[in-house]
Amino acid sequence: MRLIFCGTPQFAVPTLEKLIAEKFEIELVVTNPDEPSGRGYEAKAPPVKVVAEKAGLRIFQPAKLKDPATVEFLSRFHPDAIVVVAYGHIIPPWMIDLPRLGCINLHASLLPKYRGAAPIAWAIIRGERVTGVTTMKIDPGLDTGDVLLERRVEILDEDTTPTLSEKLSTLGADLMVETLRGLERNEIRPRPQDSSQATLAPMLKKEDGRIEWSLTAEEISRRVRGLQPWPGAYTSFRGKRLQLWAARPAAGGPQAVLQPGTLEAQSGKLIITCGEGSRLEVMELQMEGRKRVSARDFLNGVRLVPDEKVE
Repeated sequence: MRLIFCGTPQFAVPTLEKLIAEKFEIELVVTNPDEPSGRGYEAKAPPVKVVAEKAGLRIFQPAKLKDPATVEFLSRFHPDAIVVVAYGHIIPPWMIDLPRLGCINLHASLLPKYRGAAPIAWAIIRGERVTGVTTMKIDPGLDTGDVLLERRVEILDEDTTPTLSEKLSTLGADLMVETLRGLERNEIRPRPQDSSQATLAPMLKKEDGRIEWSLTAEEISRRVRGLQPWPGAYTSFRGKRLQLWAARPAAGGPQAVLQPGTLEAQSGKLIITCGEGSRLEVMELQMEGRKRVSARDFLNGVRLVPDEKVE
């Protein structure tokens, strides 16, 4: 089977590696242009490009798919399928119509739930206990195409967006191979999505990370896990940004005495009062301009005053 592969970040790497290992004929790898990175702003290749170069695959890095030169170049190819995994661009109609089996997308949720750019983060933030990966045929809508196959996975209490991404990317690589084999043998029957059940997972913004202490400890702890690595769950302490890296609802029942955002030191533990009298235990955090530390080290360094709050 002849393929074009479109993908950019680490999430797409396991699928590309699996397709290479399974001896699919990858005619072209399409990925984003190199971007400046680090203090020297040196151009850094996206993870998919690094893998493609090692495999000796042909690489194309257009800035925009609608550029006439890009359309002319890609239209020379006649693949059986175009595989799309976290590419970062909307696939235009002319490209959808290019392969005989269509453009096959690997999406990191159980569609129609969590259509959009950040399905893993929002599944954690909203307290889902199960998520998964879905292969779908791309149509002109936003993650609205017919479902081909799906696989489920449990979201663990300790899962963060990076850890869950790693699980789903590996699961998705196997699912993509199964999907392509099934399509080639005409064994898969595409299933339309029920759009009445759809939920959205919009692209994360910096302001999504600011903690509202009126939320419950459970809700805030999910945001701490789901908003890693960016924008992070953060608040303000003594006029500086304070990011929470690890936190969980504190043991014991609700305490309605203190105002939301009030900090307490309890036997080396950092406890913050949240909404409905719930309390959050913070295990790891990072003050602006400093390194990430344990709660005990933080408390040793700041010396809390009574009724001190974060905002």
